[in-house]
Amino acid sequence: MDEEYDVIVLGTGLKECILSGLMSRDGKKVLHMDRNSYYGGESASLTPLSQLFEHFEKPVPPAEKYGRQRDWNVDLIPKFLMANGKLVQLLVYTGVTKYLEFKSLDGSYVRKSDGKLAKVPADEKEALASSLMGLFEKRRFKQMLVYAQEADVDNPSANKNKKVDLDNWTSSQFYGHFGVDKNTQDFTGHAIALYLNDDYLEKNCKELIKRIKLYSQSLTRYGKSPYLYPLYGLGELPQGFARLSAIYGGTYMLAKTVDEIVMEDGKVVGVRSGDEVAKTKMIICDPSYVPHKVQKTGKVVRAICILNGKLDGVNNSESLQIIIPQNQLNRRNDIYICVLSHQQCVTSKTHYLGIVSTTVETSNPEAELQIGIDILNGKDRNNIEDKFIAVADMQEPMDDGKADNIYVSTSYDSTSHFQTTCEDVINIYRRATGNEMDLTKMPHMDNQDEEQQCAQ
Repeated sequence: MDEEYDVIVLGTGLKECILSGLMSRDGKKVLHMDRNSYYGGESASLTPLSQLFEHFEKPVPPAEKYGRQRDWNVDLIPKFLMANGKLVQLLVYTGVTKYLEFKSLDGSYVRKSDGKLAKVPADEKEALASSLMGLFEKRRFKQMLVYAQEADVDNPSANKNKKVDLDNWTSSQFYGHFGVDKNTQDFTGHAIALYLNDDYLEKNCKELIKRIKLYSQSLTRYGKSPYLYPLYGLGELPQGFARLSAIYGGTYMLAKTVDEIVMEDGKVVGVRSGDEVAKTKMIICDPSYVPHKVQKTGKVVRAICILNGKLDGVNNSESLQIIIPQNQLNRRNDIYICVLSHQQCVTSKTHYLGIVSTTVETSNPEAELQIGIDILNGKDRNNIEDKFIAVADMQEPMDDGKADNIYVSTSYDSTSHFQTTCEDVINIYRRATGNEMDLTKMPHMDNQDEEQQCAQ
């Protein structure tokens, strides 16, 4: 503690661990502290299973009920990695892939207006076979998909289809050009492009096209779905970046209280723990360490469910994502469902894990999840054996951190993917260092290396 550091990172959540690893890799002297005795913070994995029941203050079940308790790794905030997304790019960019193994999900689904589930189409073949659309709509969607996959949004003049005005059209005009209906717009925008709301419709269409292309590229990378999940749960991710930081000289202190952030003339100069003070000119932390610097922006509600069987209507899939677009339910926010199994080494072989999440809109958060809980419970209403409800505040920093050199991450949102998480990491890195993180300039990983890192 009695030393001076370039950066002190508070909290070992995924975002903080990524930034700690990046700063260490950049040659900075880093001290990483956490009041908890374990890695992960909000994004921790609870193991054995008894920890989940203790966390929610429920009686621990008999050992034989759910198989071996040490087989369970339950994520409090489950999220999937897009196979070609920013987090995978970060993992490759930093070399953290050498510490982790991944498994691709069996499928990605969307709930139709009639209540049935349908696989999200992401290529021409799936589009023509999809039950989401009628015959003529399939053709229109296919034309839009082919255009998005081939379009060069950075050089619009090079595109063959000159009728599409990429520089000036909104996403709504882009949809209109191909004549796709509202239902197709809904699952394209929310289940393929992964937008959180419909604000994107009135913004430039280039970002929509990039997101459609990312989904398609991620799907073709491993075949079944565009999503990956780390074996043994998300808790492996922050530990992987922690190892990276340690390799480059980072110092870690778990179970270390943070009693005061020491300030002089409006800028941070150190962190006090008991009678010890570690000096620094920069702090990166999660919102819980600086409650005076953050504001509440809403709430997230999550239901973690232990299931005794697979879901209905998902082609016998053992791991999957389901998105229920907001417009189907007259909501402002989507509902996300993810299902995991022993394939990801997070459950015993006899059971499954289902998690439903959304942004709270009413005074009865649990009721907002009911449609997702019903899907998990199945037609016979007996698939859920145990259920745990958690409501958490969403917080974000009130300033960019440049004035006092304290850079604060945002809370984890209700989405079931890491795209928004990585955007926050890249944003903090830019603000703290003044440099852009160019993920395109990363080591090339050949197919043989990929096969060793990702369990397909």
